[in-house]
Amino acid sequence: MNTPSFNIAAVERDTGLSKDVLRMWERRYGFPVPSRDNHGERCYPAEQVDRLRLIKRLMDQGHRPGKLIATPPDELTALTPRRSKPAMSSMPVETGELEELLALIKQHDAAAYQQAMQQRLARQGLQRFVQDTVAPLTQQVGEKWEDGSFEVFEEHLFTELTKRLLRQAIATLPGGPRGPRVLLTSVPEETHVLGLLMVEALFALEGAECIPLGTQMPLLEIGRAAEAHQADIVALSFSAAFPQRQIPGLLQQLRLVLPKNAALWAGGAGVARIAQTDDAALITTLEQAVSELADWRGRTAPGS
Repeated sequence: MNTPSFNIAAVERDTGLSKDVLRMWERRYGFPVPSRDNHGERCYPAEQVDRLRLIKRLMDQGHRPGKLIATPPDELTALTPRRSKPAMSSMPVETGELEELLALIKQHDAAAYQQAMQQRLARQGLQRFVQDTVAPLTQQVGEKWEDGSFEVFEEHLFTELTKRLLRQAIATLPGGPRGPRVLLTSVPEETHVLGLLMVEALFALEGAECIPLGTQMPLLEIGRAAEAHQADIVALSFSAAFPQRQIPGLLQQLRLVLPKNAALWAGGAGVARIAQTDDAALITTLEQAVSELADWRGRTAPGS
C-alpha cells in the first residue's frame, strides 16, 4: 500500500505554514524531508504533515519553531496544551448522553448523530440545546482533537453536521426583530464557525436582527459591512485554537475601521485569558453574551 503524500501547496493549506517557511525549515533544520515527484516537485508524507500541523499549533501557543522541530514527535504531543475549561454554560451537563453523541461521531454514523441531535433539540428547545448540548460538545470535540483522540476529519464531520442543524433551527425562528442589528463574523485565519452560530441562535431567540457573514473576513471588509448594514454591534468569535497574542492588535485595528457608533464584541474561548481592553467588550460565556445584549438594550432605550 502506497503511503499518501501531498504537494507543498496542499501542505501550506493544511498546516497554515507558508511555502517559504517550509523550504526555510528544510534548509535550516533538516525537517520536513520531502521526496520529489517525477516533475521535481516536493512531496510530503502524511506523517510529516501531521507533525507540521502539531508544530504550527504549538507555535501559536508561543513555542519557538527551532526547539519544536528538534523535539521527538511523542514529546510534541505531550506539549500540546490542555484547554482550560471556562464553562460555556452554567447549566448541568448530561455527560453520559454527550459521550454517546461523541461516540456516534467516532463511529462515523452521521445519520444516527443527526437523528439523536434532532431529538435532543426537540426535547430541550433551541436555547437549552445550544447552551447544554452544542456548547459542551464543541468544547469536548476541541479537546479530543487536541489530544489526538479525534481525527481532523471527525472534527470536521461534527462541525458540518452540527452547523447544518443550527442553521436549520435558526431559519425557523419568527421574524420581527426589535434590535440591535448584530453583524457576526470572524477575522482572517479564524475558521471556526460554531461559536458564531451558537450566538446567532441565542440572539435571534431574543429578537435581535442577526447578519451572518461567515468566517475569515478581512478587517476592512468588516468595517465596510458594518457601515453598509448600519450595524449596532459587530460580534467576533475567537476559538481556543486562535493565537491569543494576535487578538488585542486585531481588535485595535478593527476598532479604527468601524463606525464610531458600532459596538465591538469579541467572544469565545480564545479571549478567556485576554486582558480587558477599551477597544472591545470581551465575552467568555453564552450567558454573558445574552446579558450583554440586554444591557445594550437598556442603555439605548428611549429615556435611558
